[in-house]
Amino acid sequence: MQNEDNKIKNTKFKRDNRNKDSRKKLLEEKVIYIGRVTKVTKGGRHFRFSATVVVGNRKGLVGIGTGKANEVPTAIAKASMMANKNVTKVAIIDSRTIPHEATGKVGRANVLIKPAVKGTGVIAGGAARSVLELAGIKDVISKSLGSNTKINVAKATLEALKSERTPAKIAALRGKKVEEL
Repeated sequence: MQNEDNKIKNTKFKRDNRNKDSRKKLLEEKVIYIGRVTKVTKGGRHFRFSATVVVGNRKGLVGIGTGKANEVPTAIAKASMMANKNVTKVAIIDSRTIPHEATGKVGRANVLIKPAVKGTGVIAGGAARSVLELAGIKDVISKSLGSNTKINVAKATLEALKSERTPAKIAALRGKKVEEL
């Protein structure tokens, strides 16, 4: 009886793993930041690592996650799992740029993003560039204002992308058709 229960549990576990693996293949991941965290105890210093990862499919889905562990690969794996859980859809027009200018603020980091003409490319630095590229935005101008902490800049960029509204969203909010705007 117990052996049968174990077999059933194992098959369910394997099935779930396949679904997660197929989802991971769809999303590309990029490590933004790896930091060493120190906890001072009576016995001495205890070192751990924190990692921040951005995932995206370059078609409008993007997410950010952080993880901590005793070893770097484990921290990256945890961050990747968190990023996969926090994936959000962002608005992209003409499959290349954003609908309008927007700002995002997290902590003391402010990020300004502006739409750009075709062929401009991604004009952004560091963490903001990673988020914009993995979101699938090809033409955009970005400026990081305030703090330049990589984690907060990445989160602020994602906040700015989340605040974007397409003409279809605005029309739906007003109860009108896109042509009436």
